[in-house]
Amino acid sequence: MIIQGLYTMNKDDFLYVERYRPALIEECILPQDIKETFNSFVSAGQMPNLLLSGGAGIGKTTVARALANELNYDVMFINCSEERGIDTLRTKMMGFCSTVSLTDERKCLILDESDYLTPDAQAALRAFIEQFANTCSFVMTCNFKNRLIPPLHSRTTVIDFRIDPKNKPEMLMQFTKRLLNICELEKIEVEDPNILATITNKYFPDFRRVLNEIQRYSIGGKIDTGIIAQVQSLDTVNLITGMKEKNFKQVRKWVADNSDSDMAQLFRKLYDSMYPEMEGGSVPQLVLHLAKYQYQSAFVPDQELNLTACMVEIMADCQLK
Repeated sequence: MIIQGLYTMNKDDFLYVERYRPALIEECILPQDIKETFNSFVSAGQMPNLLLSGGAGIGKTTVARALANELNYDVMFINCSEERGIDTLRTKMMGFCSTVSLTDERKCLILDESDYLTPDAQAALRAFIEQFANTCSFVMTCNFKNRLIPPLHSRTTVIDFRIDPKNKPEMLMQFTKRLLNICELEKIEVEDPNILATITNKYFPDFRRVLNEIQRYSIGGKIDTGIIAQVQSLDTVNLITGMKEKNFKQVRKWVADNSDSDMAQLFRKLYDSMYPEMEGGSVPQLVLHLAKYQYQSAFVPDQELNLTACMVEIMADCQLK
């Protein structure tokens, strides 16, 4: 591991998301108020039990690791999507928390994706947090904090990784600069820095997804303007026009062209763009349809058919201006 440019570089890792994972809080790209909170823990030389909540790829696990690294804590990392039961608590967690630290420092147990813990495991975790309060800090990360029982919320400092729209431009600029530095280190030719900005803007704030996309596009050692068409934001103008005219053929063509998109982002884009086009009385029905089909998109085998059905229901039940 060496210090290179803006961050600590893990040379042995193939994936950019691991090779360029920040090792210090100051290296993390976060809203300033959140970063100051974490820096205050570092300055104090200790951190409380934490519950870090937010969307995928926004940096929750990276921050947890960086905090433990800066405080020199002895760390155990558990992915709760794989080890979610109460047996994990009774064996791995108990064994780690009850033994003396190798560095004679405080310990840190990182429970990644803790919203996957079973109800029994969550109930037992309450006692663990209190029992080992003097020797171990618990850091839980999750996408959906409402899946965790209230007693865990009350035993932790809850930090939501929410990004205020006013912070978005600054964070986009910081991450685009980070990408340019990564491309320079990897000897990747970038035809136009705006390409990196376009990719970052499309997937923001999922920085993990951005890095994975950059690694994919740079396989040939060059990132050129030819990939812009692949990463441009969804254009819903033709869709809305087709829906207003009840033109099923046009709507179906739009769906076919966009059914390979990220469904969560697609439904969010539909909500943002279609809301202003709806008659006031149709807005609640629009919300219900989009929410239902977004949920179904996580399970259906045919995304195109699911999305087409959503558009048909909206055309049938909603009135566009």
